[in-house]
Amino acid sequence: MSPQPQTPPYDLLIVGGGINGCGIARDAAGRGYSVCLAEMNDLASGTSSWSTKLIHGGLRYLEYYEFRLVREALSERELLWSNAPHIIRPLRFVLPHQKGLRPRWLLRLGLFLYDHLGGRKLLPATKTLDLRRDAAGQPLKPGFTTAFEYSDCWVDDARLVVLNARDAADRGAQINTRTRVISARRAGWLWHAVLRDEETGETREVSARLMVNAAGPWVDHLLESALERKAPHNVRLVQGSHIVVNKLFDHDRAYIFQNADGRIVFAIPYEHDFTLIGTTDRDFTGDPAKVAASEEEILYLAEAASEYFNQPITREDVVWTYSGVRPLFDDGASKAQEATRDYVLKLEGGPDGDKDAPLINIFGGKITTYRRLAQSALEEVETVLGASGPAWTRDAVLPGGDFPTTGFDALVEEFRRDWPQLDPALLTRLARHYGTATRVILDGVVTMDDLGPLFGADLSAREVGYLMDREWARTAEDVLWRRSKLGLRVTAEEAAALDRWMQARTRGSLHSPGAQGS
Repeated sequence: MSPQPQTPPYDLLIVGGGINGCGIARDAAGRGYSVCLAEMNDLASGTSSWSTKLIHGGLRYLEYYEFRLVREALSERELLWSNAPHIIRPLRFVLPHQKGLRPRWLLRLGLFLYDHLGGRKLLPATKTLDLRRDAAGQPLKPGFTTAFEYSDCWVDDARLVVLNARDAADRGAQINTRTRVISARRAGWLWHAVLRDEETGETREVSARLMVNAAGPWVDHLLESALERKAPHNVRLVQGSHIVVNKLFDHDRAYIFQNADGRIVFAIPYEHDFTLIGTTDRDFTGDPAKVAASEEEILYLAEAASEYFNQPITREDVVWTYSGVRPLFDDGASKAQEATRDYVLKLEGGPDGDKDAPLINIFGGKITTYRRLAQSALEEVETVLGASGPAWTRDAVLPGGDFPTTGFDALVEEFRRDWPQLDPALLTRLARHYGTATRVILDGVVTMDDLGPLFGADLSAREVGYLMDREWARTAEDVLWRRSKLGLRVTAEEAAALDRWMQARTRGSLHSPGAQGS
């Protein structure tokens, strides 16, 4: 099938719909640049949905002297929390002292730096715990008597990506999911790229003044395939796996455990009824789309946590696993866990009289610093395309986040007053996922029946319609594992019914309550 006629040139063609690509698209669109983003799968379908769900400075990076990265990440914590207080929340971490590992003085020094490097204002400072008296000691083995408690934040990582894409689209960006860049070539000052719709097979050609390669684990693959480079090697693929078990403790704090091999493992409250344990660090070869937690990793995480918890964790306790590939910049570190988490941007073409259309390659990065990475990328964009609007994302809330930073509980109470006949647990979940945009989903709703059919848990046709209309959801997997984690509560039969309903709605053969209550 021949390509459809091309549109006028965009300013930016961004390849990759993870946190970096969507963050750059949002920043660029907000400055007035025309933006086209192409993602070959669903948004956040790669690395960005398989993280440990933390907005954090990276306490262990201090050991590798990554002071610039830690300072930047720490300064972003409260800023991101204020921009998205529905999907980001503060979380206290308990670090038990383990005899024979890092000494107390070193832990105190590291946490002192952690408290003071990033301009902390709202998050509480570090304190020392007596585990024999504090509730955090109850799930642990009796040999642990002292711990340090410090602050970081939790984030719904996939929703962070989607909300950046939504804001970018609201500011004029063209967001294309399930759209693969099958070729890209320079023609003077412009890029000409052929995009293929992975569902219909249709192709179209677009042109752009600048291309951003934010393909994550596929960044080198894009250079090799679409751009026909010879076997580039810029990223080190590092696999990180997690396990989910039934809830191991009742309090709302997380744990960070030291291991004898120098690694650390988190145990984090997850989706109310579960505990998330992770992560591993090991080099990965193969197709990043097919990464899965190995039995070795699953047992490693279970055994590492069992060194601390009273209740041993067995393979049979694991209810779900997930794994992702981190595209770290290859800095030559000998061990995967020592590879830098900092980002590197490389600009090719454009400035200094170079007549080639410019290309910005994005290597590495972490969720916590995505906004700063995007801002740095826009500084590079301005050197070749000229300045547009000023930097603006620092104080700009993401969709649904327009309420006070510490006002989540008040928002939930407001929803309960406005919708007294709806399940309070449902209202809390909707507030956590959508913030003030919950009002759009519930517009015209009075009773639970007004939400339409339920697909398991408390997932309704009204909510799914909103996700399809506003958040690019196309399949049950998009809804159950990226827009939410309700896949942990929905049966295979319910997921299949949801998928059939969504396909019927896409075909237009089904009338449903939509995002606007139509």
